Amino acid sequence: MNLREKIQHLITRFKQLNGDPHYVALGMAIGVFISVTPTIPFHTVIALALAFILRGSKAAAAIGVWFSNPITIPFFYKGSYDLGISILGNSAPFSTEYESILELLKLGADVTIAMITGGVILGFLPAIAAYFITRRIFIKLRLRKKSRI
Repeated sequence: MNLREKIQHLITRFKQLNGDPHYVALGMAIGVFISVTPTIPFHTVIALALAFILRGSKAAAAIGVWFSNPITIPFFYKGSYDLGISILGNSAPFSTEYESILELLKLGADVTIAMITGGVILGFLPAIAAYFITRRIFIKLRLRKKSRI
């Protein structure tokens, strides 16, 4: 499967999600929120747990974590670090070469806490946007489906 086919497959799976628009949108927002945090390799597990607790779509949460990918991760990590350091007032070395929370822990608690703090704060805006965009899409999809019947 090439990249275009994978994206098309993901879109098809997205459209086939079950549940009311709020349920699906909540799951998507949870997945997107977690994807911004520097918690790789635990993104999916954390997103599924939060979707279960908050009663959102677990399938949508699993799809939402793909907002974080090899292209976006360095930006999320750098933004999380910069915001966390400025909020907490710490100063510590940082490199975008670290790809997981386990590697970040090697840098020390200051960097790890700063990045998680920054990531949580940075995650809110994309999560809110994902909620409303997904909800709107699913309302339209459900209306189209009803009109065909």
